[in-house]
Amino acid sequence: MKNVLEFLERSAKRDPKKTAVEDESASCTFEELLRDARRIGSGLIPYGKPGTPIAVLAEKQVKTVKVFLGIVCAGCFYVLLDPSQPEARLETILETLNPQILIAEPGQNEKARKLAAVRNRSSGGPSCRVLAMDDLLNTREDAGQLAVRRRQALDTDPLYAIFTSGSTGVPKGVVVSHRSVIDFIPCFTELFHITEADVIGNQAPFDFDVSVKDLYSCLYAGAAMVIIPKRLFSIPTALLDYLCEKKITTAIWAVSALCLITSLNGFTYRVPTHLNKILFSGEVMPVKHLRKWQEALPKALFVNLYGPTEITCNCTYYRIDRLFEPGETIPMGTAFPNEKVFLLDEENREVTAPKELGEVCVAGTALALGYYNNPEKTAKAFVQNPLQHRYLELIYRTGDLAHYGEDGLLYFDTRKDFQIKHMGHRIELGEIEAAMSRVDGVERVCCLFDAGKNKIISYYEGKADKKTITAGLSKSLPRYMFPSRYRQVEAFPLTKNGKIDREELRRRYEG
Repeated sequence: MKNVLEFLERSAKRDPKKTAVEDESASCTFEELLRDARRIGSGLIPYGKPGTPIAVLAEKQVKTVKVFLGIVCAGCFYVLLDPSQPEARLETILETLNPQILIAEPGQNEKARKLAAVRNRSSGGPSCRVLAMDDLLNTREDAGQLAVRRRQALDTDPLYAIFTSGSTGVPKGVVVSHRSVIDFIPCFTELFHITEADVIGNQAPFDFDVSVKDLYSCLYAGAAMVIIPKRLFSIPTALLDYLCEKKITTAIWAVSALCLITSLNGFTYRVPTHLNKILFSGEVMPVKHLRKWQEALPKALFVNLYGPTEITCNCTYYRIDRLFEPGETIPMGTAFPNEKVFLLDEENREVTAPKELGEVCVAGTALALGYYNNPEKTAKAFVQNPLQHRYLELIYRTGDLAHYGEDGLLYFDTRKDFQIKHMGHRIELGEIEAAMSRVDGVERVCCLFDAGKNKIISYYEGKADKKTITAGLSKSLPRYMFPSRYRQVEAFPLTKNGKIDREELRRRYEG
């Protein structure tokens, strides 16, 4: 197998009339999805060269999935542009991509033309052409040209690019190949028993790599994917109603999306009894929230997933096999099949001893192709394995710090850039967050460091007051690790990907 279209073709042959993807207003079968993808691909071939990026300005919906796969049919790779994002960020992404095609959903044509015009003025290359999504859907299939593109394809060709935040403020485009997804998804679906009987409830935006697991698990296993409306993730009762109505069985969600329901005691309203697989990632899952989910769905499979976008979704997993106590750390677990995950210390020596901190590094076909049009960043993050001097072996350095437990499992500690120097001590903000989360009345925690004033600032959800928190911290932390400020919030601001928005918290603090 060398092309993800084989996932779709196999499911369309096996069960052509089964619903593949559904949103609030539309649905399509596997047969229709394949047919429309081929039509769109035929419409793109005259404009897009194989291996080049095609940008898609669209909300997540059934038509967007058809366009993604149509782009793949044309031998190109897709990049989702979220219309709700600031135009300045979209312009920056287009400047990096320099695409010759920008596909716009109905209602976004004017914005697309404006973005293309800005790109065309700043670029010395070929102009960017705006194509309407609906026009492409009405194209007649050209089987001959599609076959030519398919014969030219390699499994190492790019499949998609996702733009993540950059430390300099410039987004980085992570490019992932067909081969990485082809290797990962069969293992993923087999390990967690995702089959044609499942209904996957899509929470993640299409420009966030969690959605890759939703879409390609659907195509590979023949499961259905239901796109859950974004607005429901701010209304727990409506979200629970939707999960029950659609009989969602599988939730591959960000931690914050799960915590939304438990923070507001949603299970006292309704329990989605069809849900039997809950897989979470993106942040450390608070044990208090996990226990509420386990109590509501005691027979469900719960899995902690870890991995940055640069290694194709996830590189480690841990099946939750017991109730954890507040203050315990949920393991990152073990590596997925055909992925090597190991720790390196600051001297590039491998860390194997329990409790010793090291940077998480990953090797294998899961690695992305790099950052699009950014060789300097690529060379810094995707490097030769310092433990291997006999042949080329690239690894990705995640920037995350972890350790092995006595049980041999990996445990996440913190980000390297969350390390601070405070009062002469080297401190991990993640350790403070973990200690605060053990305090009764504290639900979730996020700590920041004000280097100018040498102060640690803690934000938290929950009913606990400062006196209760400091009394709790005194049981596990030295005084020099206590926050200087405690700020209670009703709810954390979240990024569009469902993670705590640390930059927004910093803006609030500085304001």
